[in-house]
Order: sequence, then structure tokens, then C-alpha cells
Amino acid sequence: MKKSIFLSCVLAVALVGTLFSLPKVVVNTKGKEVDKERSQTAATSTTSDSSPEIKHEAALSADQQATIDQLKTSFANAGEKEKAAAGLKLSDKFVELQKFDSAAFYAEKVALLSPSIENLVRTGDRYYEAYGFAVDEKKAKVLGNKTREYYQKALDQNPGLLAAKANMAMTYVNTENPMQGILMLREVIDTDPTNELALFNLGILSMRSNQYSKAADRFRQILTNNPANSKAKFYLGLSLVELGDKEQAGKVLAEVKKEEKDPVIQQAITELEGRLNN
Repeated sequence: MKKSIFLSCVLAVALVGTLFSLPKVVVNTKGKEVDKERSQTAATSTTSDSSPEIKHEAALSADQQATIDQLKTSFANAGEKEKAAAGLKLSDKFVELQKFDSAAFYAEKVALLSPSIENLVRTGDRYYEAYGFAVDEKKAKVLGNKTREYYQKALDQNPGLLAAKANMAMTYVNTENPMQGILMLREVIDTDPTNELALFNLGILSMRSNQYSKAADRFRQILTNNPANSKAKFYLGLSLVELGDKEQAGKVLAEVKKEEKDPVIQQAITELEGRLNN
């Protein structure tokens, strides 16, 4: 029985700026995804416009809550010209506090006030980030729908937004039509064969279906053009472990161990090294 490996990272900035942050998942032999951190997420409520805003139970300090309350008041009282800017400040603060549901909720408010491509993509990005933390299946479905809605609005104006398309594709993975997501990723690759985000996502999907040889090929493609991508190198090492190529896996993981500072990756490498030595 293969050991499951917890793979996670702290997302300190918007997902659009961190293309290769580790997915918050456990990769196991059945291809399921579980986020350990998600079990600690507070219950959510649904607002009148069906956009979920998270309710945090004892998650914010008194100073943080005071800042949020002040920003909410400023947003509520802002005039027509200032309201979008006030909403963006509130959304950004929730990102800073890693409260991604609320960040998406207020990003959507901004996009409704000012539906520029920038605001639409930001809303898609933040719903996608919140989607990545959703435990409840119904909530994940709502957040996935929201992600697609705003990315699609942006893509309608500019079909060349490949990062938006690559992220949007991943929201189809756990729907009744997962192939639609894979086809979207292939469309991105057809347009840009070296697109790292699309290659990375395809590699992750190959791992989930236990197609480790295909996954390794995807991660190698990334590293051919960007040898400094330590996340892709880590997943290449993991894929090689699953393929039973202990010699190459050991070499790759040793490189990652020297290059990568993330303690979660270091912990995962230690576990993988244990498997290699057995």
C-alpha cells in the first residue's frame, strides 16, 4: 500500500502570482484530494447574491477584526466613485489574512461595480483560490461555478488569457465533465507549448490518475525551459519514486532538498527518502 503524502503550502499572495505553489492536496493511489487545513475552516453562510463569504470562528485577532470592520464600514459608506477602490482594499486585506472566501466575495463586488478585464480576472483568481480550500462538496461546486463565471467573462473579452484558462480548466476536474478541463489545458498547450501552468496542471492530473510516466514527462518539459522550478522538480522526483526509478528519484530529490526552503516539501522529501531506502 503506497503511503499518502501531505502536500501543502501557505499562499501568501494571489494565485495568479504564484503559478506553482503546491496544490493543497494529498496525492494517493485513488487520486483523491484532501486538504488537511480545510478541516479547520469555519462554517460558511450564503449571502443574498449567492456569493459565499466565510464566517471565521476565532480566526482573527482583535486588531485584525478591527481593521476588517473599519474597511467594511468604509466600503459601505463609500460614494459611487470610491466604492470599487474601497472594495478592493477590503478584498486585498482578506487575501493578506488568508481568508480567501471573503477575499473572493469582495473582489466580486468590485467586478460588479467595474467589470474591467483586470477586475474580472482578479475575481476569478480569488474564487479559484477559495475553491482550492473548499471541503464541503456543495461549497466547492458553488466556488467552482463562480471561478468559471468570472474567468469566462474575462476570456470573452480576451481569449488570450492563458493563465485564466488553465486555472479554469482545473475546476472541471471534480465535475461530471472532467474531460472538458483536460481539453482546455490542451488548448493552452496548443497555443503555447511551453506554458508552465498548463504543463504543471496536466502533470498533477496525470498523477491523480496514477499515470506517473506522463506526469514525469510534463514536469521534465517544464524543467527543460525553467530548470529553477523547484516545485516541478519535486513532483518529478515524486513521480519517479512511484515509477520505481530509485536512482533518478534520489538524485532529483537531493537537488530539491538543497534548493527548496518550504518545510512542507522538506518533510515530504524525508518521507520519500524513507521509501527509497526500503
